[in-house]
Amino acid sequence: MSAEVVVERIDANGVDDLLPLFLDYLRFYERTIDAEVARAFLQARLQQRQSVVFLARLGSGAIGFVQLYPAFASLSLAPSWILNDLYVAENARGRGAARALMEAARGLALTNGAAEIFLQTARDNTPAQTLYEGLGYARDDAFLVYTLSLPRP
Repeated sequence: MSAEVVVERIDANGVDDLLPLFLDYLRFYERTIDAEVARAFLQARLQQRQSVVFLARLGSGAIGFVQLYPAFASLSLAPSWILNDLYVAENARGRGAARALMEAARGLALTNGAAEIFLQTARDNTPAQTLYEGLGYARDDAFLVYTLSLPRP
């Protein structure tokens, strides 16, 4: 019998389990960030309650995470959530972790009275697009996304 994926919401005490996955996520997006800088970033987000992180485990090992940031939807006059990060370790894919993490995100949004969950993904990330569309997310082709990169101190 195979182990079942279990999802739990973590706080700042869970950063040690999250960090290796977060660093893999950054590498996936071709970002090289010092582990201690990444740890401090995650610790601050969780301690200051600026994000919510769910961690997926298979047995005792952490295999994936989703991180959401609270926001507001002006057109809906309601809270919303930005699903900023979703990652499952390559060797753990295909076991339902991504779907379980997405369901945890949906549960958080419903509990919070949110009007929507907003996310972006790369145009060539078809596995993620298939997951999102299979969960009822609607692709928005009406709006363009613009980003202004600012100098960092």
